[in-house]
Amino acid sequence: MNEMNNINSSRRNAMKSAACGFGYLAFAGLAGRQAGATPANPLTAKRPMFAPKAKRVIFIFMQGGVSQVDSYDPKPQLDKYDGQKVEFFNARIRQRREEPVMKSLWGFKKHGQSGRQVSELFPHMAKHVDDYCVIRGMHTEGVAHGPATLFLHTGATNLIRPSVGSWVNYGLGSENENLPGFITIHPSAAKGGPRNYSNAFLPAAHQGTTIGRAGLPMTEAGIKHLSNDFSSGSAQRKQFQFLQSLNRVQAENHGGDPNVEAAISSYELAYRMQSAAPEVMNLESENAKTLEMYGIGEQPTDNFGRQCLMARRFAEQGVRYIQVSYSDNGANPPWDQHSNMPKHKEHALASDKPVAGLLQDLKQRGLLEDTLVWWGGEFGRTPFSQGNNGRDHNPRGFSVWLAGGGIKPGIVHGETDEWGYEAVQGKVHMHDLHATILHQLGMDHEKLTYRFAGRDFRLTDVYGHVVKDIIA
Repeated sequence: MNEMNNINSSRRNAMKSAACGFGYLAFAGLAGRQAGATPANPLTAKRPMFAPKAKRVIFIFMQGGVSQVDSYDPKPQLDKYDGQKVEFFNARIRQRREEPVMKSLWGFKKHGQSGRQVSELFPHMAKHVDDYCVIRGMHTEGVAHGPATLFLHTGATNLIRPSVGSWVNYGLGSENENLPGFITIHPSAAKGGPRNYSNAFLPAAHQGTTIGRAGLPMTEAGIKHLSNDFSSGSAQRKQFQFLQSLNRVQAENHGGDPNVEAAISSYELAYRMQSAAPEVMNLESENAKTLEMYGIGEQPTDNFGRQCLMARRFAEQGVRYIQVSYSDNGANPPWDQHSNMPKHKEHALASDKPVAGLLQDLKQRGLLEDTLVWWGGEFGRTPFSQGNNGRDHNPRGFSVWLAGGGIKPGIVHGETDEWGYEAVQGKVHMHDLHATILHQLGMDHEKLTYRFAGRDFRLTDVYGHVVKDIIA
């Protein structure tokens, strides 16, 4: 009885119960400030495991699968046997059968001091061929867009796993406390949708922050609920400070629950973003020469040009991982030409100049040295025709390129067979590409793990190796 009286009459409990506990809130706030007790911010910049070559990544996703034999992997054999039937293993139906060979619809020319061949589809990117490394020996899992896109973004096809950006954010945090560590620009709701930028079982703070969405003009893109038109800045600040004090008590009562801490941090980040993000997203502050470099203000490059320029601005401000999607929400993604390969030309016109502008802009600002730029799709396309003049999906051999961030420039790594169908030399699996990207950021893909459901998970699962031959 005396023990109960002592507990009930303690000053701490009295402050908690009297006047709805407001006295205790004030005390907790003062005590917290005095002790410097604040919950750990999961987005605080962390030390890499070893000296990094890159600080950030810009991933330019060409949804649907660019044809390697029409872009970066010329095959004279296709010209020689154009229209003739040759036996291939058809990955879609998983059997060998004769298919009609189809030559490239565009010619190839040598460019730069390296003399690398690039298709006429990409005249602007061709000017920068000495700045990037073309990986021709790529291969991946999944022959359909959904599984292959998920594998590209998460390293898995059949489980809900964190995306590459979430792993990078988890491993390194953000260089800017006023901005998220992971931003995805114009993501598609199809073919994986939010899972392509999901944190899955990682703490919620590592989820990708979306800007706009596929199908929406970039001039209308923004971050939801970023502005408050009903309260003044000082009123919002007072409200924020009051909510912070409530959140601290909530965090204390939950004994450091990481979900509570993540929620508190996300609200605090949202408040800081109200002042920082609009300025970064204001492209009109750029000079006319820069806008022209990205093709902004002209068609058909204006929309994607804005995406690429915004990516540079976020990279400049310390965002770790920026995902830029050339995509839509349709059943057939933009680069998915099963019966109309000439459509590749339309998408090349819309994306070629903006991507080249991004490379040029990063280089002249000194950002390319520590920014890793990754361009590519979920797979390639077949060297044989589908329908009248289309190409089917091809996960067995395709091309991507990497620039900056300590990657050897102006080289080609790996080869496909004489048809451009299957990787045969210098093969790079998607797990290997993920491992290499993490390595350039100063992280060992085998040690970047997270304990979940009794198991240590990682981006590359139990596979992957660093492609050392492409590292400068």
